[in-house]
Amino acid sequence: MDERLRRWRLVLGGGEADGTGLGLHGDDARMDAALGSLYDAGQSAERGGLGASAPRVARWLGDVRTYFPPGVVQVMQQDAIERLDLTRLLAEPEMLEAVEPDVHLAATLLSLAKVLPDEARESARALVRAVVGDLERRLRARTLTAVAGALDRVARTRRPRRTADVDWNRTILANLGHYLPDRNTVVPERLVGHARKRRSLRRDVVLCVDQSGSMAESVVYAGVFGAVLASIPALRTRMVVFDTAVADLSDLLHDPVELLFGTQLGGGTDVNRALAYCEGLLERPAESVLVLVSDLFEGGPRDQMLRRVAAMTGAGVRVIVLLALSDEGAPLFDRDNAAALAALGVPAFACTPDAFPDLMAAALEGRPLP
Repeated sequence: MDERLRRWRLVLGGGEADGTGLGLHGDDARMDAALGSLYDAGQSAERGGLGASAPRVARWLGDVRTYFPPGVVQVMQQDAIERLDLTRLLAEPEMLEAVEPDVHLAATLLSLAKVLPDEARESARALVRAVVGDLERRLRARTLTAVAGALDRVARTRRPRRTADVDWNRTILANLGHYLPDRNTVVPERLVGHARKRRSLRRDVVLCVDQSGSMAESVVYAGVFGAVLASIPALRTRMVVFDTAVADLSDLLHDPVELLFGTQLGGGTDVNRALAYCEGLLERPAESVLVLVSDLFEGGPRDQMLRRVAAMTGAGVRVIVLLALSDEGAPLFDRDNAAALAALGVPAFACTPDAFPDLMAAALEGRPLP
């Protein structure tokens, strides 16, 4: 069979009616059935569909994992949740054992955490733990490298108090413009050195994360990054989640799985209330970075929210708004609030997880954001 024709047959489905005139056999027929159960209009009776049977869906998920690569499996699982209303079935252990762990499913399970039956809760926790472990392996090293480099640069001071503190190589490079040829020397106008207490606390970081339903994937990534940042001694990291109420989960940053199960995805949004709480955590405003992860659909008093942001930036806090922290594209967000924040000098944009380490490094140093 011509490979291009075979692929078209799998894309089009529908047997003789698809115009290819090709029949499928063996693995191709099973791949076609798996695709048809999900994407054929109405899930016809001859293909069986997925229906509402957990065993049938579990078998379908097994076929999907057998015949398609991991990236395609994740897309099909997510499409099944959205198109066929399989959320309820994810509360069943048989389903959880069949799915491929990924960030979308982890977010879905977190949104169901409060209603999962006991027999499904441990399976759900194991799946979320697998996702978190994979994300940490992917993101930890780069985050630590970027942030450690930024903190080292923060530690340098232009006014070293002792000769022993002067970094002479960097001082010479910084003052080459003041070289005196006739004296064969450099006259330094500024000294570059290192802070004496290299391990001292240098920055406070607060992750303020919207846990409304639309932000589910961002919550997962924020939890992982929060745990990584909390492992850096030179940072004091806190994580606050909110909807219309505020919860401080900083004590759980050592265990991102427990932290994520401490969230309550869904509900409304009160950004102002969350920022008011975070403002109280900022003991050293000029040494602080606040990252607000929210789509900015504010249900609280908008004017108060904007005034509070203006007050924090005026006190020296570096405030950044991430409309999403995920692999997805540009999110749906409140454009008026984003524009109002931009007018205050606070950028608001979507950020992928791979870009987050460099963004944090720039924020900690006070550089323009990448």
